[in-house]
Amino acid sequence: QVQLVESGGGSVQAGGSLRVSCAASGVSYSRYCMAWFRQAPGKEREVVAGIDGDANTVYKDSVKGRFTISQDNGKNTLYLQMNSLKPEDTAMYYCAASRRSFCGLGAYEYNYWGQGTQVTVSS
Repeated sequence: QVQLVESGGGSVQAGGSLRVSCAASGVSYSRYCMAWFRQAPGKEREVVAGIDGDANTVYKDSVKGRFTISQDNGKNTLYLQMNSLKPEDTAMYYCAASRRSFCGLGAYEYNYWGQGTQVTVSS
């Protein structure tokens, strides 16, 4: 049984940093893609970053150079380090897992979801 639990969200001023974490159980990192999505009020859920079993990463264009996705296999934890945060990064951030070996860009491609953690960036 797969379970994903996010933590680490919060409020920060523009230009600041946050790291969100996702404790994963029942997931085989070598065979799954793990990703972070976000959803702002009134907007569709969008992929932010993903990492596959070979540690290949993909990022949304607007976060490249600012966000870094990583995973600690020993701790079964996925991370998203967010630097130089902007008000437009404000959203609920979700951890997701896909049984596919590659990281797709659509939410429909992911089988398991966490409950989300709120990130708020003020100007």
